Amino acid sequence: MIPKQRRPTHPGEILLIEFLKPMGMSQLELARRMNIPIQRINTLINGKRGVTAETAILLSKILKTTPEFWMNLQNAIDLYEAKSDLRAA
Repeated sequence: MIPKQRRPTHPGEILLIEFLKPMGMSQLELARRMNIPIQRINTLINGKRGVTAETAILLSKILKTTPEFWMNLQNAIDLYEAKSDLRAA
């Protein structure tokens, strides 16, 4: 059973561990294929940026997923943080 209080895994961590490492693709290569600055990928992987709808579409094209996959991962993080903020208030 998955603990309900555990923070969801950030989309950037999923991107790195489940996609880039197994594919042998660097952050620089992914950014080049997506035609975006490397900083956008790096800050996503480091958890300092969330997935936007545009990024979800670009990732889905390169990684053969759906935009909804990436948006659902981001939504889980956003909801967790909002619930945590409301509990703390």
